[in-house]
Amino acid sequence: MWQQTWRLAAAAAVGVPAWLSTGVLLRWQAAGPGSWFLIGDPLVALGCLTALLWRRRFPLAVALTVAIASPASALATGAALLALGSIATRRRPVEIGVVGLANVTASQFAVGLYPLQSPPGSLWFQIAFPALTAGIAVAVGMAVGARRVEVRSLRERAESAEREQTARAAQARALERNRIAREMHDVLAHRISLVAMQAGVLDHRGDLTAEENRVLVRGIADGSHQALEELRDVLGVLRADPGRPEPPQPSLERIPDLVADARASGLDVTLTTTVTGTPSDAVGRTCYRIVQEGLTNAAKHAPGAPVHITLEGTAGGRLDVSVHNSPATTKSAQPPASGYGLLGLTERVTLAGGELDHHPTPDDGYLLTAHLPWPKPPHEKRT
Repeated sequence: MWQQTWRLAAAAAVGVPAWLSTGVLLRWQAAGPGSWFLIGDPLVALGCLTALLWRRRFPLAVALTVAIASPASALATGAALLALGSIATRRRPVEIGVVGLANVTASQFAVGLYPLQSPPGSLWFQIAFPALTAGIAVAVGMAVGARRVEVRSLRERAESAEREQTARAAQARALERNRIAREMHDVLAHRISLVAMQAGVLDHRGDLTAEENRVLVRGIADGSHQALEELRDVLGVLRADPGRPEPPQPSLERIPDLVADARASGLDVTLTTTVTGTPSDAVGRTCYRIVQEGLTNAAKHAPGAPVHITLEGTAGGRLDVSVHNSPATTKSAQPPASGYGLLGLTERVTLAGGELDHHPTPDDGYLLTAHLPWPKPPHEKRT
């Protein structure tokens, strides 16, 4: 609304000098300003300015009306220029040509309204001056229109970039939630499964000695404590505290420690490895998580059953991992299953470019196998 007001005020202000100069010429060359100059001229200008209020809704009709009516009023000169400039902002050559031609043509009939004497040879001036002013108005209008298109394009690009940024932020949050859930499962499920297995032994074995009971209770306490410590380490990494050193990440070299912890918790685990060399951190970490998930599931669903882990591989080939557990030797209450362990593990292996398979065996056991690519390091490829 404010832009509409000041533009109309500017158009009226432009017409005032033309109207005053026409009045001065009438006083010098004629008896003086007539009734049309004092009444009709301002009324036509007021009508043109009023019509400009609808130039956004009916741009071509308003521009033609003002272009034809404005030459009858010196005070409406600014309104005519504003109407022509407004239609030029649409940057449509046909509309601009029609309105400009109507403006220049109508201006030739305005000479007879005032009894002013024209100097000899002034016909070219009567045509050139309206054409020049119309050309200036068109040029200004087209420049304004081009600027509006540019601003609109920049605004749309900014809005599009903001939407894309919002979508990327939402995707990043979803990925971070998935990563947190996966890390929490990997850290807690293994420890809690071992603790649940030891608690199950205490509940179902009434023939244990006092020393065996103390060992199991100590194992439950140690496992719970380790679960809390590992959970604290994971949360520290996820919070990205710059002052806190990052704990060591799981790797292939830590698998024997993982097996040792499982044995200390009561699992019958054997490890066979023929791996030669050290894979990349990503492959080693994925291999560790595979073994950890296999031990977790064995402790959950087959407590007391022997578990055999096999690692085979060499650089330039692939790393094969298998975790096989025999059927459960005793029946016990099954702990609640999250259902996300193997799903998250499948995602890990797929991201590493490998393949994961898991299925029951004919002897009612369970087999978890994975094949991970193990490319040679870059310096070995060059040699």
